[in-house]
Amino acid sequence: MAKSQSIALITGVSNDTGIGAAVCRKLAQQKTDIFFTHWQAASDFPECFRSEIMDLGVRCEFLEVDLAQRDAEEAILTHVKSAVGFPNILINNAAHSIDSNYMDLTGKILDDHYMVNMRATFLLSTEFAKEFQQTSRKDGRIINLTSGQDQGPMPGNLAYAATKGAISAFTSSLSAELAELGITVNAVNPGPTDTNWMDDEIRNYLRPKFGLGRIGKPEDAANLIAFLASEEGGWITGQVMHSEGGFLRG
Repeated sequence: MAKSQSIALITGVSNDTGIGAAVCRKLAQQKTDIFFTHWQAASDFPECFRSEIMDLGVRCEFLEVDLAQRDAEEAILTHVKSAVGFPNILINNAAHSIDSNYMDLTGKILDDHYMVNMRATFLLSTEFAKEFQQTSRKDGRIINLTSGQDQGPMPGNLAYAATKGAISAFTSSLSAELAELGITVNAVNPGPTDTNWMDDEIRNYLRPKFGLGRIGKPEDAANLIAFLASEEGGWITGQVMHSEGGFLRG
């Protein structure tokens, strides 16, 4: 029997230089069909990026969706099934982040982080698993993005640290429930990554902290995620993997 084509659903692909875009490119190079979500991207980005991915010889479709909206997970899965078929790979890359220390943390700030970082990730993962078990496949992959919350404190970023940290606990427990379905569940912490948020001052401050001598690139995270999504990564589950280039905190 011929091996089924892999289809990946990647959330939070809203610009050309982020980890989400790098993951799409890497998986497409491995002949995985791509469906990505974005939110408030530049008007020409989704179509241009879709064309770039399709030039790699795979199918690619997208959906603009606010993950803070209730039932976003249902809308996403409905669209991906209609556009390219039901995916066997889910990569929860989208995140919400607003600086907040103990003085300025509010219920709204916390709720905004919760809706995207926790609720959307958790419900998209469980809805994916419910539908995956109705297929005959045994090569399911869920890969969540964290930010190293268990590696040390993140002062000044309380809501982000708390909600992203919850993903690690969720990953471990969900992996135990889904193993019998043939779905692996892992998380990747890429460490500080030079995407669209760094300027030269930040780069100069962070660079000496990397044991391997350079700041992380989106492609570094994409390489690990692609491995976890591959057949070769099928024996790894329930792990939070820190891919930080020897980054030293403090």
